[in-house]
Amino acid sequence: MYLGKSFKPKPWEVIERDLQEAAETGPAFNRVFLCDGDALILSTRRLMKILEGIRSYLPWVERVGVYGDTRSVCSKSVGELKELHDAGLGVVYHGLESGDDEILKMMDKGGTRAEAIDAAKKLKEAGITHSVMVLLGLGGERLSAQHARNTASALTEMDPPFVGALTTTIVQGTPLWDRQERGEFRLPSKFGFLEELRTIVAESKFTKCRFSSNHASNYLPIRGTLPKDKKTLISLLDNVLAERDEGVLTPEWLRGL
Repeated sequence: MYLGKSFKPKPWEVIERDLQEAAETGPAFNRVFLCDGDALILSTRRLMKILEGIRSYLPWVERVGVYGDTRSVCSKSVGELKELHDAGLGVVYHGLESGDDEILKMMDKGGTRAEAIDAAKKLKEAGITHSVMVLLGLGGERLSAQHARNTASALTEMDPPFVGALTTTIVQGTPLWDRQERGEFRLPSKFGFLEELRTIVAESKFTKCRFSSNHASNYLPIRGTLPKDKKTLISLLDNVLAERDEGVLTPEWLRGL
């Protein structure tokens, strides 16, 4: 989605005008998200100025969120992350996508399983909430079981408080679309996606995690707290997988990004 854009940090003057405009609305919101893309890749100095600006112009804001991947998290020390947390950075949304290195390399993710686990440890030590996203079907039919098992084991090592499962959607004009057209990649079936979801729920071991698959791309929305709701979620998935009734799944026209 960023292929047509060039990376360019906005100058402080532009950001300050945005903050001034937001301040005019008053306390109609209590959270701020720094966009676009992986804003955590900015230097700590730049981010601190932005966070201090938010605190100055929008003193009622309770939490600031940002996207961050292994490269941006691991490029910062725990001390820097703590400094950002103390200045208001409350949550980092991290697209793990898969816990399997073969798939991460195949998809040109730009990070490894080990780096993702290290990033999780650093965020936890800094006190920053870690919200992780995984993509069902990212390994295609061929690597489906491998993807699900290794994603579950990576999530176990990361032990984040929030996990969201989304479903891979192949968009025309992308390299993955071209691979599909050449017959080199095929997504799992509708129930194949749910088999992966079942493996991830069953095999992930969390201290306490709010787990959901309620994104618009998913065929079956589920939500629960793991491990407390594990048996309930597994039972639900087992019933759906046993009956193979497509009528209980989200229809294609309602699925989207």
